This record gives sequence, structure tokens and C-alpha cells, in this order.
Amino acid sequence: MALLEVENLEIAVSARGRLLPVVQGVSFDVDDRETLGIVGESGCGKSLTSFAIMGLLGGTTVRITGGSIRFDGMDLLTLSEKERRAIMGNRMAMIFQEPMTSLNPVYRVGDQIVENLRQHQNLSYTAARDRAVELLALVRIPEPAQRIDSFPHQMSGGQRQRVMIAMALSCDPKLLIADEPTTALDVTVQKEVLDLMADLQDRMGTAIVLISHDLGVIAQTCDKVAVMYRGKVAESAKTADLFADLAHPYTRGLLNSIPVVDRDVEWLEAIPGRVPTLEETLTGCAFHPRCALATDLCAQTAPQTTQFKPGHNVQCHFAGKDTP
Repeated sequence: MALLEVENLEIAVSARGRLLPVVQGVSFDVDDRETLGIVGESGCGKSLTSFAIMGLLGGTTVRITGGSIRFDGMDLLTLSEKERRAIMGNRMAMIFQEPMTSLNPVYRVGDQIVENLRQHQNLSYTAARDRAVELLALVRIPEPAQRIDSFPHQMSGGQRQRVMIAMALSCDPKLLIADEPTTALDVTVQKEVLDLMADLQDRMGTAIVLISHDLGVIAQTCDKVAVMYRGKVAESAKTADLFADLAHPYTRGLLNSIPVVDRDVEWLEAIPGRVPTLEETLTGCAFHPRCALATDLCAQTAPQTTQFKPGHNVQCHFAGKDTP
């Protein structure tokens, strides 16, 4: 049994008296010590899926309308709010996309780590503070005994992201969800943060769900990949299998849009158009308005998930083909 099992997850947004689907039939699983990469453009449902797993949709207009989410054998959607809160931040943790808006600007970073430790680990203030210093050292923040009393604005972007990682790891979670953890960081700091997460995973045995726009990052860090487009998983496979034979034209478009440093090009390749909004009604495949392979079949009939190769699933009428 996998540590995390998401099956046929359906999420919708309530707007003007009707429910607009944003995540449709998403399924994936994550084993212990495994890293799953979820990749796709903005608006494809990656973050909403992670918020649903963490139970962070309450009090919003977003609703889970179908499917199941199981963590360590528990059906998370049937738990009470009290039971869910005992898991969140403790056995499951999340690194949010932008640390400057996720960290409270009027509290010292150490106090924010201490709060999580005291909430879930029942530690005294002194013990929790000592543990917070250890965590800051673990994520390689220099002079942790001094920096624990810093406010978020007194730290660099990379240091704030490390604080977020320290907070997420404070209770030794079995599952860590990292939502664009390297956003707005320069390339050198991005590599440091990703290397740090991999190192901590080796030490602590944590499973990771890594959400990113960047297939290059996914290729270097993940065991499995799920490519999302407009609320559906367009393609999924083990990382090596996916990059050995890209089956979906959307996945190929994402990969081709990555700049290659050892090749001179006048124009970077890009996927034409944009991700359709929730209000736009589309028949057939959601990617067909942007796809070079699209035919009348694509415009009229939505493709079902099929097995392109063993363990390699794809939603496309012309999977793996260069021409219709």
C-alpha cells in the first residue's frame, strides 16, 4: 500500500450559483521515500490538488466533489477537523510557494517554528526553542542561535525558504508537499534548496510531492512524474520512462520550451495560446486548441487514459506520434 493514494479526485469552484470543475479525475500515488513531481503551467490545478491533500480548502468557495485521498491507510476526507489538524503540520507538512507571504512578518522566525513544535510535539518553550535552533542548523542557516530571533524581512529569499523547510520538517513528517519551493530564487540558491531537500529526504526517509513548472527540475529530482493540464493528468510515468519517450504533445512542448545553454537560437520555442479558463466550455481534448497534432477527433472526443507503455499512462488520441 502506498503512503499517499489520490484516486479520481474532483475539485470544483462555486461561482455565480454553479460549480466549475478545476480538477477532474486526478489519480496518483506516492510510496515511502519516493519523490513525485507534478508539473504543468499555471492554472492546471497543481496547487489546488496539494491544498486538497493538506485539508486547506475549508472556508473557501472551492469544494472537493468526488474521489478519495488516503494517507497511511486513512481516508482523509472522512476525518473530523480535529483529527485532520492533528495530522497537518505533523505527519504531513507543506512548503508554500512564497515564504515572504507564508511567514508572519511580525513574528520572529524562531517563534513560528516553536509554535508548530509546541502544537504537535507537546514540548516546553525551552525545549522547542532548542529544537528550532537545531532545525535551522539542519537546513544550513549560518549562526542559527542568532538568526532564530530574526524577522522574515531580515533574511534573504533563500534563507526564508530554508526557514519554511525547517518548519515543515520540524515534526519529522512522513510526507512533505513542496509547492514551487524555488520560485523567485536565483539559479544557485535553487540548486542549494533542491539539494537540501534531497539530503534531508535521505536522512529522514520523507516522501515528497514536488510541484513545479520546470521539467528540468523534475527530471533531476523526482522518481515519478505526473504532467497536469487544465485539471487532468495528461501523462504520468516513472521519470526515466517519461523522458525516454515523451508521449503527450503537451509534455513535449514543456520540454522544448526549456532553453539549452550549449545551442544558439534566435527564438525560444513556446506552446502557442494559453490554458483555457474555467468559464470556457471546451469539447474534446482540452489541449486541442494549442496542439499541432489536433484533428476533428480531438475537438469532438475527449481522450481516455490509456497505457502507452507499462506504467506509462497518457490521455491523447495520438500518443507518441509526430503526426496524426
